[in-house]
Amino acid sequence: MCIRFWLAAALVTAPALFAADRVDPQVRVVEEIVAKVNSDIITRGELAKQRAEFEAEMAQQKLTGTALKDAVGKKASDSLRDQIDQLLLVQKGKELNINVDTEVNRRIADIQSQSKVSDPEKFHEWMREQSGISFEDFKLQMKNQYLTQRVLSEEVWRNITIPRAEQEKYYNEHKTDFVREEIVMLRELLVATGDNSADRVAAAEKKAKGLTDRARKGEKFGDLARQNSDAPTAAQDGELGSFKRGQLRKEIDDVVFVHDKGYISDPIKTPNGFVILRVEERYSAGQAAFEEVQTEINSILAEPRGAPRVREFLTSLRTNAFLQIKPGFIDSGAAPMKDTSWQDPAQLKPETTTKEAVRANRRKRLLKVIPYGRLGKAAPETAMPAAPAAPPVPSRGAVVPAQ
Repeated sequence: MCIRFWLAAALVTAPALFAADRVDPQVRVVEEIVAKVNSDIITRGELAKQRAEFEAEMAQQKLTGTALKDAVGKKASDSLRDQIDQLLLVQKGKELNINVDTEVNRRIADIQSQSKVSDPEKFHEWMREQSGISFEDFKLQMKNQYLTQRVLSEEVWRNITIPRAEQEKYYNEHKTDFVREEIVMLRELLVATGDNSADRVAAAEKKAKGLTDRARKGEKFGDLARQNSDAPTAAQDGELGSFKRGQLRKEIDDVVFVHDKGYISDPIKTPNGFVILRVEERYSAGQAAFEEVQTEINSILAEPRGAPRVREFLTSLRTNAFLQIKPGFIDSGAAPMKDTSWQDPAQLKPETTTKEAVRANRRKRLLKVIPYGRLGKAAPETAMPAAPAAPPVPSRGAVVPAQ
């Protein structure tokens, strides 16, 4: 059970802090737990911080007055739900032994390379200034985001299949949506050059050439990218996305738009390092054939089906979780019939009050019947079977767009 939970639980058990009818005027409440989610907790301060972020986001959209208040209130009404969702997904990722450390470290390395701050301590300070939180908290948030994506991908989106007949029907009804300019779809593998010192550049170029040779000899490009790329797209096997002419740097356009599917480029020098590109598909201008857009159509049709399945999956996680919510706070994603009533240890009555009751309780223990009601204990529940989802849309990686 995590240290954070035990520290916060210690505050909950102090009657002077949270039993409203017994507040000691000499004690200042530092933080208040509003929900317990298995071995983690959610605090009032975290909800307040999220509400402030909502308000800043809405204000940037030029909302003011009543419109701003209503928009913030609507988003804040799901704030507790969203935080419970996040904790349950992260916990599920750990239960499934999903490890995203490699992806996180590569992403951090990419950010550091772009920041051009090589000293670790100065980089951590730069990150704090940019994000408003400590480097450790930023890294933890990133790790939790990767875990959340992986769990939903494996437990939900992977199970969604769209029949070919339905895909073809959509294509025939929306053909005008698939009239294309010339398009190329790419994967990338970036070998970063760090501070761009002569030694780092030479070492990166040598490594990139070796990886290019391996890819051309038949090793799967996606595997090589996942295991060796320093770009954030490594987590998606290097998948970079689709591009029209003019969206990439000219020297890249001149390479990828003259070769067919399966072509693997020589290492190309970029500001971040040496990038190797693989042409996944190249489409000529005009009406795209069904096979060319089938993956895109599948994603379009899967999206509305995936959202309710994600909610169903989160409901099943709640059903199997130890979950307590303080009065006055509402989980808008609550599982039906799930008892999430708050158990305040400061107000619990003694389990036994007489000698006869003590003896009866001992007999129960001998029969291996364990009484419930103490903080942190929940009745054993049936383990949730593993479930499985479309992988998240990859972000633009090392390839630099045309200016």
